[in-house]
Amino acid sequence: MSWEPVIGLEIHVQLATQSKIFSGAATTFGAEPNAQACTVDLGLPGVLPVVNQRAVEMALLFGLAIGADIPPTSIFARKNYFYPDLPKGYQISQYESPIVGPGKLTITVDGTEKTIGITRAHLEEDAGKSIHDLRANASAIDLNRAGTPLLEIVSEPEMSSSDEAVAYYKNIHQLVTYLDICDGDLSAGSMRCDVNVSVRPTGSQTLGTRTEIKNINSFRFVQLAIDHEIERHIQVLEQGGEIRQETRLFDTSNHTTRPMRSKEDAHDYRYFPDPDIPPIEIRPELLSEIKSQLPELPKEKVSRFLTDYQLTESDTLVLTQSRDIADYFEAVYQAATQTTADTSAKVCSNWVTTELLGLANQHQVSFRQVPIAANQLGKLIARITDNTLSGKMAKSLLTQLWSSPQDPDLLIESQNLSQISDSGALKQIVVSVIEANAKQAEQYRAAPPEKQKKLIGYFVGQVMKASSGQANPKQVNQLLNELL
Repeated sequence: MSWEPVIGLEIHVQLATQSKIFSGAATTFGAEPNAQACTVDLGLPGVLPVVNQRAVEMALLFGLAIGADIPPTSIFARKNYFYPDLPKGYQISQYESPIVGPGKLTITVDGTEKTIGITRAHLEEDAGKSIHDLRANASAIDLNRAGTPLLEIVSEPEMSSSDEAVAYYKNIHQLVTYLDICDGDLSAGSMRCDVNVSVRPTGSQTLGTRTEIKNINSFRFVQLAIDHEIERHIQVLEQGGEIRQETRLFDTSNHTTRPMRSKEDAHDYRYFPDPDIPPIEIRPELLSEIKSQLPELPKEKVSRFLTDYQLTESDTLVLTQSRDIADYFEAVYQAATQTTADTSAKVCSNWVTTELLGLANQHQVSFRQVPIAANQLGKLIARITDNTLSGKMAKSLLTQLWSSPQDPDLLIESQNLSQISDSGALKQIVVSVIEANAKQAEQYRAAPPEKQKKLIGYFVGQVMKASSGQANPKQVNQLLNELL
C-alpha cells in the first residue's frame, strides 16, 4: 500500500522580554539554578500574576506579520497537570480565546511554493527544568525558566514531508528573529518544536492516529525524527498493528523515538479561565501602533535586494537569511559608496557573505558578535575599488581588523600598505625583474601562448616580491604582457 504522511508542528518561541510573563523576575539565560525564580514563579500561596504588556505586544506583532485574525479579547486559562517542575500544579496558558487567530505562512521547497495554515498562536508561561543526571538517586529542579514567556505557534496538519516541516520551522525562526521578538538561539532552548505525525493511505481524506514527538530544538533533529516516525508508522500498520496516540521522545544518539506517555486530550487538562487574570482587550489603536512597528519582512527584503542591488538570487538569500546580516550589508554598501561612488553591490556582497561570514564561522561566533563595524568594512572595500589595496592585502587587513577594530585608513597609513599603482614606478620594477631573469624571459618568448600563461605567473611573483607585495596585480600583468 502507498502511504502519505500528515505533519503539523507546535513551535514554542521564547519571547525576548527582560522579565517573565507574570512576574518581574529576570529571564537571562545561564544564571545559577533558582537564582531567577521569585515568589510568583515558585507558586507560593497568596501571590498574583500580572501580565507582561511587552509579551502581549510581541505576540500581536507576530500575528500581524502572518496576516492573522486578531480577536478583540484574549483570555488566559489554567491548564491543569502535575509535573515536578510546575510548582503551581497548573500552567497559565490560553485555550478557547488565544491572542492570535488563524494566519498563514508560505514556504518554498525545491522551487515550489506552498502555503501552510497557522491555526493559532497563544501566550503561556514556560515550566521549570528537571535535571536527571546531576545526582545519583534524585532529580534536581531548576525554576529559573519557570514563567518565561512563550508564544506557542500551532500549524494546521498540512505538511506532507520532513523537508516541508523543516522549511516551515526555518521560516518561523527567520520571521521571529526579523521581528526581534526572539533571539532564535536553538542551543539555548529559545525555540523548541513538538512534531505531530500520522500516515494515511495515499488519496485518503481521513487522518490517521497521530503521535507527538516532544521538545526538539534543531532543524536536523526535526527532520530525522519525522523520517523515523513516518517509517515506524508505516511498518506498524503494514504488519497489521495499530498506532497508539502517545507522546514520544526523540533519542539524538540513535535517531529513534521512544514512548514517553499516552497522549492527553484537551479535556484531560480541565481548562478553565484563570480567575486571577482579567480578559485582555485588544483595542484598535493598540493594533495600529503595533502595525507601525512591523519591519520589512523577509520576502519583501528579498524582492527589494534583487531589484535595488541587482544581486543574484543565491547571494540575496544568503544576505537576507537574517535581519542582522541584511542590515549589515546595506550599511557596508552605504559606507563603501560614500567613500568611493563606483563600488559595486556585488563586491560588498562577496565580502560580507564569503570573507566576513567565513571569519565568523572560523571563530565560532554568531553574526551579532562580529567585532568589525559595517563602516570599517565598507571603507576597506572602497580601498580595493580605488586601487589603494589589492584583494590579497585587503584580506590580510580584514584579519587584523577582526583582532583590533579600527579605521582601515589609519591601519593602511601606519603600516605603509598602499598599493603601488603609479605606472612609471611599476614599469621600473617590472623592467628590473625581467632583466634579472633574462633566461626565464627567453623561455617565455620561445614558448607557445598556452604555456606563456603559466610562465608569466613566475614573473608576477618576482614583481610582488620586489615590491613587498604592494604592486597592483592587474597593472603588473598588463606591463609584463607588454614588456615580455
